[in-house]
Amino acid sequence: MRSPKSPVLSINGLIKDVGPLPTLDGRMLRVVSDVSLVAGRGEVTALLGANGAGKTTTIECAQGLQKRSGGTISLLGEDPGNARAELRSRVGVMLQDGGLPPSARPLPLLRHIAGMYRNPRPLDELVQRLGIDAFSRTTVRRLSGGQKQRLALAAALIGNPEVLFLDEPSAGLDPQSRQLVFGLISELRDSGMGIILTTHLMDDAQRLADYVYIIDAGRNVAEGTVAQLLQHHTPDMTRKDHVRTLHFEALPGLDFTGVLPAEVDIRETRAGSYSATGVLTPEDLAALTAWWAAHGVMPGSMSMEARSLEDVFLDISGREVR
Repeated sequence: MRSPKSPVLSINGLIKDVGPLPTLDGRMLRVVSDVSLVAGRGEVTALLGANGAGKTTTIECAQGLQKRSGGTISLLGEDPGNARAELRSRVGVMLQDGGLPPSARPLPLLRHIAGMYRNPRPLDELVQRLGIDAFSRTTVRRLSGGQKQRLALAAALIGNPEVLFLDEPSAGLDPQSRQLVFGLISELRDSGMGIILTTHLMDDAQRLADYVYIIDAGRNVAEGTVAQLLQHHTPDMTRKDHVRTLHFEALPGLDFTGVLPAEVDIRETRAGSYSATGVLTPEDLAALTAWWAAHGVMPGSMSMEARSLEDVFLDISGREVR
């Protein structure tokens, strides 16, 4: 297990059983078998896994919301299973469903939450930063999904926590709100806060995470920085047999028959958008650009698709729907 300089969360050999199952002679169902991870102060640690992999159960055990069946957990140096009020005041939690009272209005709700803490974060600053003043008179039940997410994040931060749990923080956010929330998360990390993030959106994890754990069937299956995961699970980009995808935009309805080798799949994915996937060589690119020149075609855009964290995740956890 890695050893960050200042860990805020340490899980070692976590086991969680649920049940009993009547169809299995009363045996317990094990949803987390052996998960270990460490999250450091001043870092964003991402926990990734398919539905049912055990990531939500792991995080709920780490927060003390579920009782574990085995293993050890240390949250800010204490066992969250026996958490005192002082420990809980140092931890912020943003749930995916928000957990906010539907009839409440944002500002009175945040003032109420702030009153529970000894040293809350300045409310006006947080409200302005997250744009909550724009919908401050609207009840929670009438807020959009993105507005609820911003309010839930404010509720998690109002107590000025040292460690922050984020469950799908960008769910329902429009592009502007997403940039706002991502910028705030980066600032909080830089200020020294330890942030534990769970998400289904691989580009979120790739952009935000300092360290990533991938779990599958209740076990750790891979870990590392994004760069390490891409390096260890990516074919050598210099090899001639590496499959690549070229994307380009041009006039719709072009016929590229015979331009590239038969092994390269070139198709129009939508009107004017083309992709060529296969073992592409410099000679193939030269043939394609020569065809463009011969037919007076100037692409509006062109890009070679790089391998992403999502590719690594799918290779490790499988591509079948669960």
